[in-house]
Amino acid sequence: MTDTPKFSPDTALDLYIQAVTGKKAMNPVVLDVRGLTSVSDAFIICSGRSNRQVLAIADNIQVKLKNHGIKPLSVEGKKEGHWVLLDYGHVVIHVFYEPVRTFYDLEGLWIDAKRIKIRNLPAE
Repeated sequence: MTDTPKFSPDTALDLYIQAVTGKKAMNPVVLDVRGLTSVSDAFIICSGRSNRQVLAIADNIQVKLKNHGIKPLSVEGKKEGHWVLLDYGHVVIHVFYEPVRTFYDLEGLWIDAKRIKIRNLPAE
């Protein structure tokens, strides 16, 4: 049994996106990786301007999703704050410090993944 809801691009992602954008995460991108990997259905990638902001974004995501009864299967990288990975099963969230995001270029590695448009993105 899992605490994560079944992935649905139309409904479940909205909660994750709201949680990601809650602390002014930069350049959020949602990739539909169904059919490309068995690890997850969607990757959400975003970044912060400092390691402190990265940690604040990751903490906010956990709190907001926990309020909806959604708990991560695992969390990695919170000590350093350069790349925090929050694994929610069907959705994996990557929160990067911006230079680290550029270096690893997950969007480039997953170029074949369909990008899911983010509705109502808050202005920076």
